[in-house]
Amino acid sequence: MNTLMRRPALLAVAGAALALSLTACQGGKDSNASTSASESAAAGKTDGASETAETTDSAGSTGSQGSSASSDSSGSTDSSGSTGGQAAGSTPVCKAGDVTITAATQDGPPYTHLVLTAKNTSGHSCRLAGFPHVQLLESHKQDVPAVAKSKPAAPVVISAGAPAYALLKVSDGGVDEDNEPVSAFSVTLEGDSTVIAVSAPGSDGIAADPAKALTGYWTPELRNGADDF
Repeated sequence: MNTLMRRPALLAVAGAALALSLTACQGGKDSNASTSASESAAAGKTDGASETAETTDSAGSTGSQGSSASSDSSGSTDSSGSTGGQAAGSTPVCKAGDVTITAATQDGPPYTHLVLTAKNTSGHSCRLAGFPHVQLLESHKQDVPAVAKSKPAAPVVISAGAPAYALLKVSDGGVDEDNEPVSAFSVTLEGDSTVIAVSAPGSDGIAADPAKALTGYWTPELRNGADDF
């Protein structure tokens, strides 16, 4: 009886041990599976974060390059604009010794207008500022008034040997005007007080009425009809 009673007891103990062993194995597998899943999820998050960071860095870098390119482009535009302005501003103003001024009649009689030509004889470029300051008669010391509408849009820069022009009205051409004969008159340039004596065209000179006289601004070309006054 003692032997029969021990075997069931041993079997029961063995069964219990086997059950515990199986339970432990299953628990280990589940734990390992959970650990693997957790590690995979963590790895996925890490990779995703890295990709996001790389994307952000790439986008940021591209944006920086774009901004830099835009800045460089606008800078070159400004620079080019500044260079053009400095080129005109750095040209010296024409002095009396830089130019030779002559006068010729415009159109036919009555000779109401003269064309003044200032030729650059200096050997270098210079800038003719404003208009010629003209005095037609010794008895009239006032400068002939200038016509604002004849002012050019840009500074008049004449290279060596090149001319510039200004239109000078000396009378209305009427026989009842208070005209006086003029064989020569004086011209001064803006920026230089030196008086330039200019011979009037023709052997007998011109008839001038200082009350009607007007002058235009210096221009780089003779603009027929543009300075009618």
